[in-house]
Amino acid sequence: MKNLTVANIATSCNGKVFNYDLNNDETIKGVAIDSRKIEEGFLYIPFVGERVDGHKFIPDVFAKNAMITLSEQDLGDVTYPYILVDSTAKAIKDIAQFYRESLDVKVVGITGSVGKTSTKEIVASVLEQKYKVLKTEGNFNNEIGLPLTIFRLTEDIEICVLEMGISEFEEMHRIAKVAKPDVCVITNIGTCHLENLGDRDGVLKAKTEIFDYMNPSGAIILNGDDDKLITIKDYNGIEPMFFGKSDLFSAYPLEVRKEGLGGTYVLLNCLGRTIEATVPIPGEHMVGNALAASLVGDYFGLDISEIKQGIESLKPVSGRNNHIKTDKYLVIDDCYNANPMSMKAAIDVLAMADTRKVAVLGDMFELGADEEKLHAEVGEYASKKDIDVLVCVGGLSKNMFDAATKELSDNNMMMYYFKDLDELKSSLFGILKMGDTILVKASNGMHFKEVVEMLVK
Repeated sequence: MKNLTVANIATSCNGKVFNYDLNNDETIKGVAIDSRKIEEGFLYIPFVGERVDGHKFIPDVFAKNAMITLSEQDLGDVTYPYILVDSTAKAIKDIAQFYRESLDVKVVGITGSVGKTSTKEIVASVLEQKYKVLKTEGNFNNEIGLPLTIFRLTEDIEICVLEMGISEFEEMHRIAKVAKPDVCVITNIGTCHLENLGDRDGVLKAKTEIFDYMNPSGAIILNGDDDKLITIKDYNGIEPMFFGKSDLFSAYPLEVRKEGLGGTYVLLNCLGRTIEATVPIPGEHMVGNALAASLVGDYFGLDISEIKQGIESLKPVSGRNNHIKTDKYLVIDDCYNANPMSMKAAIDVLAMADTRKVAVLGDMFELGADEEKLHAEVGEYASKKDIDVLVCVGGLSKNMFDAATKELSDNNMMMYYFKDLDELKSSLFGILKMGDTILVKASNGMHFKEVVEMLVK
């Protein structure tokens, strides 16, 4: 890994080296925070968790020929090399920042309340038509995951597409300092993490911290249909490019044609260029994602055919609007996470199905003082859509169930409520019918992945 010698690692994180010759200019071969993933020549970074202290596995990593480890503890009379630091949580970011700055790579940083992952995927799909691209995998979008993604960069990578998630003020500052994005994309400002951020104005403030460490010659790409984002006029002389429904924006749709669960045909205008494509994943929000991706593609010099090919090459991600066809059902696996905006968008996708439509919805977490009201709003929303069966699961989702029940006079939707996952699992197959299209969605802490696994096995 370029420039990641032990001496440079120690300097970057203000650490003190023990049992290592600093004249040795060999570089590490990788970084891991899980001792089971250590390979020869790796740097090990132990963390103290709620249940496990990673420091206890330090001897194990040297049995696997790790080059060196960080440690928050004075390890005493040992022979293996280590770097003593005040905080491994801070050190991992400091080292990743040093490594990112040593590489000739462009970074696209993507944040927002909803749609970060789907936007990241389509942006990466577009850029891959011309460049060697690395993108965030899984949930590696926070203060530990983002540095680990940076450590996956190799010298041949030309563009890194980073999903950047936060839940509190100043967190974006800390990860943006590592990422130093050349292009910043914000998908929307919603009702996420209100426990810490207060309200949507707080979310806006926290998300736009991404600008503070961006390339001063870079680009800002924002959803112009969002009432908060449209108020941003410029940042340090950078005038945002907006995407959305208005023909006053830099990218907007000329024609949109829904093709059911098969996706959406779009004819879009991107900075005066007309691009025709079919977004293979359904949902109105995917049109906005395609608009954002077209602007990123244009910024990096892609032609119309490359942008079109990138949009149409998009693949679904497990847990994120991933459609799984079995011999009994079509399962819409959207169980990775949930908030009111994404829940309503997923209901809209389910409503496109031409079979019996079943929504299995669970609790949404980190919504703050208005959590009951926000769950009720989702229930009311679902009751007004063309959904045949609504299944609500969890303590908070009782508000969803009750709100939907009040609307049943206008709707023939069947409704069920279960207090927890175990109750659901024991009853679900008695509710379902052959040929159903089933949406499975809740916050990750509800463990609805188990529901998907039950349906598709």
